[in-house]
Amino acid sequence: MKGFVDAPNYFIELLELGTTLDDVIDNHVYEQNLAEKNAFVVADLGALMRQHVLWKTTMPLVRPFYPVSCNSSPVVIEVLSALGVGFVCANKAETTLVLDHDVPPENIILSGVCKQLSLIKHAAKTGINYLVCENEAELRKIARAHPEAKLLLQVSTEAQVEEASLTIGCSLKSCRHLLEMAKELSVNVVGVTFQVPASCRDPQTYTHALSDARCIFDMAKELGFDMKILDIGGGFSGSEFQLKQVHSIVRPLLEAYFPSASGVSVIAEPGHFFVFSSFTLAVNVIGKKAVYRDLHCSTHDELTPNDAPEFVYYMNDGVYGSFMGKLFGNVITTPSVHKMSLTLDEPVFSSSLWGPSCDPLEQVVEHCLLPELAVGDWLIFSNMGSSGQEGPATLSDTDQPPVYYTISTDDWFEMQEAGISLDDTMKNLSLVQYGL
Repeated sequence: MKGFVDAPNYFIELLELGTTLDDVIDNHVYEQNLAEKNAFVVADLGALMRQHVLWKTTMPLVRPFYPVSCNSSPVVIEVLSALGVGFVCANKAETTLVLDHDVPPENIILSGVCKQLSLIKHAAKTGINYLVCENEAELRKIARAHPEAKLLLQVSTEAQVEEASLTIGCSLKSCRHLLEMAKELSVNVVGVTFQVPASCRDPQTYTHALSDARCIFDMAKELGFDMKILDIGGGFSGSEFQLKQVHSIVRPLLEAYFPSASGVSVIAEPGHFFVFSSFTLAVNVIGKKAVYRDLHCSTHDELTPNDAPEFVYYMNDGVYGSFMGKLFGNVITTPSVHKMSLTLDEPVFSSSLWGPSCDPLEQVVEHCLLPELAVGDWLIFSNMGSSGQEGPATLSDTDQPPVYYTISTDDWFEMQEAGISLDDTMKNLSLVQYGL
């Protein structure tokens, strides 16, 4: 039984004991070799569940809000909603998707520092009151279109300024002006949000960010606002080590600046953290070219003595499909070669991987070491959950690969113990036994 990208009801294949994700991939590779050799995705919902358990055990006092733009798979939305996760939406399509899965409006935050007036009106109409704001023009738009809004002030951080070409968020100095204007416009400000990139290694970044947040809470109190939400952003890579590292930094700071007695709810935006390991992409090699590099590092198509061969491979999926995240700076790791295509002790060669178009932006992996492949071989990309899967729109008319959702019996029993059932909390999903 197969799950399809836009099906109204999604099938989840239940993997009995002894059946692995590799077995599922092998089966679909076999099927595609008999058909059109199309790319496909296998999703492990157990990995999603395990990341949620890791979050709850490591950061029990921080409620996760999932950024839908990270991976808008309806199945991901359904599972995370059943687990009690909130959502961060950036546009009307995302808010509609989440609302269609019966997520209460109070569990949705509308992000974006420059929102269309129609989007703000849509939020007001659907009861989504939590909106992010960072500037005066946005504040005035919200005051006109959504007077019942509850604002989270987006504050810039040092690490974010250093990493991005455009500063997102207002400075600490400009916050008082925004708070005073919100008071004048009768718009309620209920919290602060900031972002620390997952790549940041300086613990002082959180120290400064939380200290600034405390100052803004104090400013707001002076002006009569009762702030109750602190959003520490989405700086979580997905690894257990990094999560525990961030927790060890922020826990004492939260205890000092926002103790439990303060009544402040602390939330975060783990997107990549939840889904990166859940999705595995299989692509087919549809083209191949050998390039030879001489001792002077110049390339040419003809073999000469002492040349080192390099291979350029073209795949049936690229940056205008499942690798869209590459266009936004995501790093695509070296794939593995499907075991049915590989023999032992093969030499490896310098290789680059490209999508199917002739666009110079289609380079998916600039350099990796792979055995020599043939047209028709398969490459397996792990950790593809936030690299463009189920994106809101692709940049071409190419259909997205089908997604086959799976879960092991052990993970399914753990989900049930967490209070999740198909009848009550995940009505759009159907469980079928793998292989039937």
